[in-house]
Amino acid sequence: MTNKTSSFRMHLIQLCEGAMMVAVAQVLSYLKIWEMPWGGSVVLSMVPLVFFAVRWGVGAGLLAGFVFGVLQFLFDGGFAIGWQSIIGDYLIAFTVIGLAGLMKGKNWGVFTGTLIAGFARFLVAYVVGATIWAEYMPEEYFGMTMTTPWFYSFLYNMAYMLPNIIITAAAFALMYKPLKKYMTGADLKKY
Repeated sequence: MTNKTSSFRMHLIQLCEGAMMVAVAQVLSYLKIWEMPWGGSVVLSMVPLVFFAVRWGVGAGLLAGFVFGVLQFLFDGGFAIGWQSIIGDYLIAFTVIGLAGLMKGKNWGVFTGTLIAGFARFLVAYVVGATIWAEYMPEEYFGMTMTTPWFYSFLYNMAYMLPNIIITAAAFALMYKPLKKYMTGADLKKY
């Protein structure tokens, strides 16, 4: 097999896997374990996106996250208060899940990648929440008086992002032993 044929084959495999992982993430996003009142939910949709990013790297992961963000906006109700919210809450927040690709090929990459993706997604949601959504801050949240949108945004976004990070890591813990060669991308070396 020539280099050109091999490269084409790898790109085709990457494209097909990316499309499948985004589709699986979209389906999983409808199976909400818990949903917040102003957007954000606890779902398993980060699992296929982190898995894909760790297999194929940052570039492919960012693209898959971006496509998922567009689909979330279009098909999950598009809960936004303006173009800034659409960009922050959907396009950027889901795109950064692809940063899990920094752990491409690492033995425990899916776990570190989950932390990186979860923290990056939280950080985007936190900043968007404290700036764009600030006017919707209640006087009281979790039994505490809210005096700053930064603290409110921290509490609000941590309430769903921490469980998302935990269940994503737990899912990988259950799948790691039987699927390790796929999670590290070792199966791709034969191409």
